[in-house]
Amino acid sequence: MITKITGKPLTVSGDILTLSVGAFEYEVLIPEFARRHLQEKIGKETSLHTIEYLEGNPMQGRMTPRLIGFLSGIEREFFELFCQVDGVGVRKALRAMVRPVQDVAQLIEDQDAKGLSTLPGVGPATAERIIAKLRRKVPKFALLVGRDIPASADVPRDVVSEAYDVLRALGHSESHARRLLDEALERKKKYKDVEELLHAVYEQRQS
Repeated sequence: MITKITGKPLTVSGDILTLSVGAFEYEVLIPEFARRHLQEKIGKETSLHTIEYLEGNPMQGRMTPRLIGFLSGIEREFFELFCQVDGVGVRKALRAMVRPVQDVAQLIEDQDAKGLSTLPGVGPATAERIIAKLRRKVPKFALLVGRDIPASADVPRDVVSEAYDVLRALGHSESHARRLLDEALERKKKYKDVEELLHAVYEQRQS
């Protein structure tokens, strides 16, 4: 299972990215919100968090391996959740992801079926199923990970997400965990890992 791949983007055409990795070139499917970012990375080494799956009809013996690439592990995690909804396969989910993960997660948490149904391939019935299936699973995407991390704060989104999960596991409510992390991020520091960020959170609580 390929979960991460690093190489140089060569071309971006629609939802297909051609990635050069050593002597090989990989075709990677990408969501629309990632395409705009990756077009600026042509020729520059880039890492993608990936999902590998088989596409085709097994009854006909025609199965093609595919890779889908995301800019971060948290985006990949959200996509996998999205695909769990009845009637939303990988291709439909990929087509629907024209807006950043945080925007889609916020629509789900707000139970905004009308907003969700504006996404390509997502009609009113599908929007209701998405809300019913995911609204209790998206707080960390909508409330925290989706927020713009202050430009002065140097911290990967995955680190913020993992720190949020730890705080929730320690008994903090969703809103309190979000507030603690927001305060730490606003202190304009660099956090290289979850341990450093959590240390800053509890340090500020004691001050």
